[in-house]
Amino acid sequence: MSTFAKRKAPPSSEATCPTSFPTFPSTNNFLTDVLKKQPELYKSLKDKKTKLGVTLGHCIKTGIDNKGHPMIKTVGLVAGDEESYELFAELFEPVISARHGGYAKDAVHPTDLDVSKLTDTKIDPTGKYVLTSRCRTGRSVRGFKLPPVTDFEERRKVEALVVKGLLSMEGDLKGDYFPLHGSQSYAPKPNGMSIEKEEELRSAGNLFQEPDSTLLLSSGCGRHWPDARGIFHNDDANLFVWINEEDQMRIVSMEKGDDIKSIITRFANGTQQIQKVLQAEGADFMHSEHLGWILTCPSNLGTGLRAGCMVKVPLFSARPDFKAVCGKMGLQTRGSAGVDSASTGGTWDISNADRLGKSEVQLVNIFIEGVAQIIRWEQALEAGENIDEQVAKASLPAKY
Repeated sequence: MSTFAKRKAPPSSEATCPTSFPTFPSTNNFLTDVLKKQPELYKSLKDKKTKLGVTLGHCIKTGIDNKGHPMIKTVGLVAGDEESYELFAELFEPVISARHGGYAKDAVHPTDLDVSKLTDTKIDPTGKYVLTSRCRTGRSVRGFKLPPVTDFEERRKVEALVVKGLLSMEGDLKGDYFPLHGSQSYAPKPNGMSIEKEEELRSAGNLFQEPDSTLLLSSGCGRHWPDARGIFHNDDANLFVWINEEDQMRIVSMEKGDDIKSIITRFANGTQQIQKVLQAEGADFMHSEHLGWILTCPSNLGTGLRAGCMVKVPLFSARPDFKAVCGKMGLQTRGSAGVDSASTGGTWDISNADRLGKSEVQLVNIFIEGVAQIIRWEQALEAGENIDEQVAKASLPAKY
């Protein structure tokens, strides 16, 4: 067992790296791929520390302790704070490039939340195929350590600051904050939300769970659970903000049907209002020209955005090339219950595949155009038409 593996959820003070280079049994992640090729990186980086106290050990522990996912290549690397991406750039950059299919060290990530630039294409004109649509992303607050390394008091400070911003929202964004049951960090609800409220959120698929995966536990995200974790939602229950899970904030805008413009508009307005309150308090979101919005896992850098819908396309999804075709169109497919799950009755969760290198507007447009095309193919198959020639030409829309 490695020195890292002896600590299931290390406090931020336990950050010393072993003197000798760690061994990797049979890992399946991008981190160990890089370290195996460049073992000298470990020696050159292991004694460095960010201004907030984050070391290489904090960042690589989850990748060394875990073999990875049998079906999906995991990253194996997390950031402990914003500076981690700069101080340990020699390691982060090749991992980021590998995870995102090639991303140059001097690349500039475009950020664009101008909803007027969204395509006018209607995803599901008939209303027959799309069940629900959503857009989610993360945000981090500058000046604080990220969830894998943050301590008890700092996590509470993040919660207080973010909740202040959320409770200031008005109009269709107005809502309330519900700490997880058992959390004692929020005075208006001293023991968190009720069991009944948890069940209501859980049954609707809007409650995040206590981490039980070794990836999250060994990263340190589960320390002091459930303290200072919770969920905000607006009165209409179509905007949710998760606080202090894997990221400091996960923002989700959702509703039934395919009105993605409405969903993105709500999402953009919400994030902008939260940012204004943070700025008034002398804080801001973590962001860089190179990496976009800074989040815990390198897989979510850039936009951190996943625009998706639950869509029922049993005929098209029965094709053996279904997932491959979606990939060519810049789309990612998941079963109806998430990653690795099977489809139920031909219902799939389809979303944009990329996060980094394209703006929010570009990724949402890729999603809209792609799913609209899939639905057109589904309708053609229902009519008994042959779509093989069309499908063979499937690709990412040239203008995006």
